[in-house]
Amino acid sequence: MNYFTGFLGGLVSIMMAIIPVIILWTLLTGTTIFKMDVIGNFMAMVTALGNAGFVGLISLLFVMYFFIKK
Repeated sequence: MNYFTGFLGGLVSIMMAIIPVIILWTLLTGTTIFKMDVIGNFMAMVTALGNAGFVGLISLLFVMYFFIKK
């Protein structure tokens, strides 16, 4: 189990390091990498959470809880 959680933690760390590079690439060139529109997906998520009201705020806090290092 420890091996599995370590693997997933490493995979998430790699993805969290790649996302800023993809965002910067999209902003500078206007093209996507691997057909992933990170900025469009992020804006859709923000819009969906904004339209959800209080439930959207609770969902956002729940997601942020997982990304805050302790």
